[in-house]
Amino acid sequence: MAEENIKVNEATAPKERPNPTGNPNREPHGSASAPRDSGRKFGSKGGKPGERRGGRGGFHQEQKDLYEERVVDINRVSRTEKGGKHMRFDALVVIGDQKGKYGFALRKSGEVPDAIKKALAAARKNMRSIRLVKGTIAHEVIGTYATTRVVLKPAPAGTGIVAGGSVRAVVELAGIKNIVAKVYGSRTPINVIRATDAGLQSLKEYDKVMILRGKKTEEQIKAERAPKAPKEETKEEEK
Repeated sequence: MAEENIKVNEATAPKERPNPTGNPNREPHGSASAPRDSGRKFGSKGGKPGERRGGRGGFHQEQKDLYEERVVDINRVSRTEKGGKHMRFDALVVIGDQKGKYGFALRKSGEVPDAIKKALAAARKNMRSIRLVKGTIAHEVIGTYATTRVVLKPAPAGTGIVAGGSVRAVVELAGIKNIVAKVYGSRTPINVIRATDAGLQSLKEYDKVMILRGKKTEEQIKAERAPKAPKEETKEEEK
């Protein structure tokens, strides 16, 4: 009876798989008990924080945190159809790093959070940049879009931002600390932001204007901007 039980157990016992590596202390890659370099267990998608991969959009989180976000306006849009009214929401957002870069976008969706998410993603793809001069703009400029006109004037330090809500959102997130703005015509938020953007993008730099007028050349400007070498102190020889 004992010999029959031994034979039955040997027949029902799972057969051991051959180890192709030839090393009894090392199991083939992919087995359930094989050790992993990252210390993860079989079937686990976790692991050490420093060894996790980005996955879908994992590496873009750092880029998102660089920009400050602001929702300027949320509007409900209703459209009458054959079966009834179709209601949607549009979100107008502005983002910026307060160092001369900003972006804005207007997107629609059936829910407010989805509309804001789509607008933020579109704003990050359409970033603009301007050059700041001591916390303000270089000169006075007028931006127009449709029937909206926005006048932007530089201001001395300590003035702050004297502007309305839509203009303030753009200039603050762009990094401008002192400016005076006035809006004429339509006050629609998206038109005001587009007019403000047109004005900021029409700003001209001093160097480029001097080159266009023929007052200076690129070599002269580079020579002026180049750092000057410190003068060597000369000691008087003792007589």
